[in-house]
Amino acid sequence: MRKIYFLCTGNSCRSQIAEGYGHKLLKDWEVKSAGIETHGLNPRAVQVMAEEDIDISQQKSELIDIDYFNSCDLIITLCGDALDKCPMIPKGVNHEHWDLQDPARAKGTNEEILEEFRKTRDLIKERVKKLTKV
Repeated sequence: MRKIYFLCTGNSCRSQIAEGYGHKLLKDWEVKSAGIETHGLNPRAVQVMAEEDIDISQQKSELIDIDYFNSCDLIITLCGDALDKCPMIPKGVNHEHWDLQDPARAKGTNEEILEEFRKTRDLIKERVKKLTKV
């Protein structure tokens, strides 16, 4: 089974959303996510994924597991911080960089912030869907 790793700064929003879609859409992959730090699972990420009938509430914010990292077929970084600070991508491992805004930094009313989370979620969904053809 192929392995995919979604990485971002704190493993709280973007990589968690990607992992949720990965579990749903990438049936031939072992899917995990992690961060260069752990910030805890963002409740707004849980909320916007629930709108898609995907429950990520039991996922954990985790640091990069170097053994899993080194055994991956595909590593996807979802922000510049993860790209800059993650360990060197091993030779032979495919890498994609999705430079996505951090919805946790959005300002405004709760609804305006949720809308930023939805925009990020929808971008991630489309990119994960494309991976089903890989």
